[in-house]
Order: sequence, then structure tokens, then C-alpha cells
Amino acid sequence: MMDAAAKPPVPASVDGPAAQRAERPSACRRRVVVTGLGAITPVGHTAGATWEALVAGRSGVAEATLCDASPFPTRLAAEVKDFNPDAHIPPKEARRMARCSQLAIVAGREAVADAGLDVAHEDRERIGVVLGVAFGGIDILMEPIRRFVNEGATRVTPHVPLETLINMPAFHIGMEHGFRGPLSTLGTACAAGTQAIGEALEWIRRGACDVALAGGTESQITPLFFIGFTSMKVLSTYAGDPARASRPFDLHRDGFVIGEGAVVLVLEELEHALRRGARIYAEVLGQAATADAFHIAAPDPTGAGPARTMRLALADAGVAPEQVDYINAHGSATQPNDAAETAAIKQVFGPHAYALAISSTKSMVGHLFGAAGAIEGLAAVMSIYTDTIHPTINYETPDPACDLDYTPNVARQRRVHVALSNSFGLGGQNASVVFGKWLNGNGPTTP
Repeated sequence: MMDAAAKPPVPASVDGPAAQRAERPSACRRRVVVTGLGAITPVGHTAGATWEALVAGRSGVAEATLCDASPFPTRLAAEVKDFNPDAHIPPKEARRMARCSQLAIVAGREAVADAGLDVAHEDRERIGVVLGVAFGGIDILMEPIRRFVNEGATRVTPHVPLETLINMPAFHIGMEHGFRGPLSTLGTACAAGTQAIGEALEWIRRGACDVALAGGTESQITPLFFIGFTSMKVLSTYAGDPARASRPFDLHRDGFVIGEGAVVLVLEELEHALRRGARIYAEVLGQAATADAFHIAAPDPTGAGPARTMRLALADAGVAPEQVDYINAHGSATQPNDAAETAAIKQVFGPHAYALAISSTKSMVGHLFGAAGAIEGLAAVMSIYTDTIHPTINYETPDPACDLDYTPNVARQRRVHVALSNSFGLGGQNASVVFGKWLNGNGPTTP
């Protein structure tokens, strides 16, 4: 058990300039816990249904239906199935929103309810919202563009330019509940959802708010997406069963599958949560974000940037590498990214890398871009809460460059005291968050 008054040492694996800057966590620093979860994803319309599907190894990948992908070599997507926004939002309002905002409202509402927050009796100036969103309301922009090209139409409703802004989903969540604390949106591509959780942690630590809704949302299954990323040659062109297309860490992986969805976590200052008798899923122990400064799209094959990020996150958490039980990997299923992440894990964890359980949520839900780190954060939290590691599905042929334990194909029961969630994205954006187990109200446990 980690003593709340103790100052755990900086992990020995932190080296170089980062080690000189790293400081031990302060004993008086406000502690932060996760008290609520909300999700609407390709495998479930709630956080509970999503987690159940992940543990069962069910894929949400199928032929795209939200747009005509037939002109492209890739026609696959992990869509949120059977989503009717009118069932959640007044139809007039729903029509004025981008799909990413609609999804965010649903996930945020569930997270607030799951946390048991009595919003009417909370100080709403002390509740913030921060989301990761990479692309925003591309879908709502497509029809005016089509009309302009085909008909010369030059007028749109005022809601179109507004809803294309990436900060609208966070606005809608805050507006619905009347939250007047910090409001922010991170557009750091594939790392945005993880970085949003880290930002919420820092808000609460420094006293800017007591509660923060953090996560991400994305819905970009549009021709524009397929055109752009097909030209980059990073999408899977797997021609067999769509459910088998996303194959992180497998030798024959051939690219990622686009996904959509929204996931929101309620982060809360520990004493605030205890006073109201909140259920605690896990503690948020630390975070870090760095840049590769290497290439606009390709990862540094040495994994230096991701390794530095993981080391700094562990140092911020006061957790030694050998105390980590599970890593929810970025695991995008592209050849260079999976190999670079594996190399980074080996650098940070040394021999312990081979004792870690690792898995990729993207094997089932595809790549949610701005929301990717959010659903992966949910998976890390639930792994701690349930002592269950969800599998990396479609793992068939080992890759010599990816030789760690990726929890292939079948979920595993394992005591998880500490979990690390990674997101490494376009533009050399790196982010990691460390979560710890909360046990019997006595604080986080470590081995």
C-alpha cells in the first residue's frame, strides 16, 4: 500500500535531461480519482456494454455505411451502430449538431449519472470539461460542400460553421449541465483523448476545479477521410472478414481501421469524492505528454519519444516500472507504429517488459483518433477495477519485432494494481496516463 504521506522516489529508469527535470510527487498535491464512466462506441451504447464487448473480444468493424466508401481500396469502418440521436436529444437541436457532438452529449450524460453527481447541489463553477477531438464536425460540412459544387449554393445555416469547430462537443456537455469551470478541447490528433485526461488531472491537482469530465469524441467516417488516409497508405485493405481487419502487433498487420465514438470519464478530487460517498474506479496517479520532433507522420523507429513519455508519466505518478502490471497500448496496427511502441516499452521496462500484460483496444473498435485515448483510458480503468485484461484480437502470427505479451485473442484474469495507457499520434504527439487501484477506501495499492 502506498502511504499518502510518502514521497515515492523517481523511477530509476528515468535518465537524461528528463531525469534532471523530474520531481517526486508532492505529499500535499491534491489526489484525483475516477468516479464515473460514459461511452457510446462501435461495440456498445454504454460504458458497461462497451467493456463487456471488449472482454468478450467482439469487433465493431464492418463495411462502412455512413458514407459511400466503394471508390476506395478500404471500405471498412468501426461505426456506432443503430444510433438515433433523436432518442437522446430534441430533434431540432440534434439536426443542428455534428455527430461528434451528439455522441459526446450521450457519453457525458452517462458519465455524470454513473458518478452519481447531484449537479443541482454541486458548485458548477468548480466542474470543468476537457475533450480530445481531432477533426470535429466534418460530417456536417460535407452536404454544404456538395451543394456548392453541384448547385452553386452559397448559403448555409449559422450552425454549420459553428459545429465544424472542434470545441463544440465540450461546449455542449458543459451547456447541458451548466458547468462553468474550465472548458477546453485538445486537438492533438491520436493523443488527444489521453492528453485530455492528463489535463483534467492537472486542473484538479492545482485547484482549478474539483470535478472534471475528460475524454474524447470523434466521428469522421466521410469520403474526405478515406481520400486523405488512403493516399497516406495507412489504412487496412484486408479483404476477408471485416472483423479480422485490425491486427495490432501481428506480423501481417497492414494498417488501421477508422472508428468513431465518444467516451467520458469523471475525474474528481479525492476528498470531494469521499465526502459524497462516491464509488471510486481507480486513482489517476500521473501523466506526461511530449513531442518527437522527428516527422509529421512517421514514428521514430527507436521509440525514443514514447519511451520518454512513459518514463515521465511514471515519475509523475511515483511508480517504478516494475510496479506496472498492464499497458493499454496505442497499438494502431500499422507496421512502424507497433514496432516503435514495442521498442519503447522495452527501453522503459527492461526485463519487466516481458512480464507485463499488454493489449490493444483498437483491435476491436478501430482508431477513434481524438477519442482513442479516452476509450483506452476506460479500458485501463476497468482492467484495474475488475482485474481483467481484455484481449488483442486477430493476433495470429508473431512478429519478431513485436515479441511481448499482447494478451492474444482471449481475455485474462490478472491482478492489476497499476495500469499505463499510451497514445502516440500524428505530428509526433505522445501522451501517457498512469492509473492505480483503489482498495477498500485505503488508497492505491502497489505490489
